[in-house]
Amino acid sequence: MKIKQILTAIALTLCILSAAVVFTLNFRPLYYMDIHHFQLSENTGYSEEEIRENYDTLIDYNSVFCREELEFPTLTMSEEGRIHFVEVKRIFVFIQAVLLPLSLIGSIIGILSIKKQKPAYLKLTSILTLALPAVLGALIAINWDQFFVLFHKLFFNNDYWIFDAATDPIILLLPDGFFMHCALMILALIVIASLLCLVIYRKISRR
Repeated sequence: MKIKQILTAIALTLCILSAAVVFTLNFRPLYYMDIHHFQLSENTGYSEEEIRENYDTLIDYNSVFCREELEFPTLTMSEEGRIHFVEVKRIFVFIQAVLLPLSLIGSIIGILSIKKQKPAYLKLTSILTLALPAVLGALIAINWDQFFVLFHKLFFNNDYWIFDAATDPIILLLPDGFFMHCALMILALIVIASLLCLVIYRKISRR
């Protein structure tokens, strides 16, 4: 396999991964369904409208286009909580503003440069994108709680992500199960993209 094929596969893989994360972040119906699934109104005392309003504020804040500081409409927030959300935003902004555009551009350039050759990069992309869901899926299946803690220890150099509901009631509206659903959705999107790459590869290779 030529180096162009490998680089294109890597760029396309990164594009798929970042796109899955960005799509899931902005797919608010997932959270709206979980409001009922986890009975958040009954368990927290907040109305569904209030829960949605505060969640929407958090998602808007994590957008690459948001330049305002995070202020929840009806919830208090500690300084540690504010710092944590700033750190979270940096990760999402990096994915939205850097990783996704660069990987998309790299994928397009790579595909155009090798369009007359057999698309081996699609097969490699399928393999690479399936490897991640296989590993992460196994970790989630074995112990979601341990995976959740490990994830935060890897991406954050403090323990500000361990919220106290008395000072940061937003944590009551963000149950661990919701984050697991987000992780599963990201993995599902990656698997779908991987299978699509494999199907396209086989169809083109047969011609």
